Amino acid sequence: MGDEPTGNLDLKNSQIVFDIFKQLTEELNQTLLIVTHDMSFAERTHRIIEMEDGRIIRS
Repeated sequence: MGDEPTGNLDLKNSQIVFDIFKQLTEELNQTLLIVTHDMSFAERTHRIIEMEDGRIIRS
């Protein structure tokens, strides 16, 4: 699980990290939960779950 894993990275390095995450999840057949406020990062994922005040508001 990661919390804002690309928050301090520039766009190029953020894309590299995302690609590494994607490759690992596919190779290991595992789910990775990433917490982010960056919708451009989130939109590249398989599934987005939005939360507000600890409750799921969209999945």
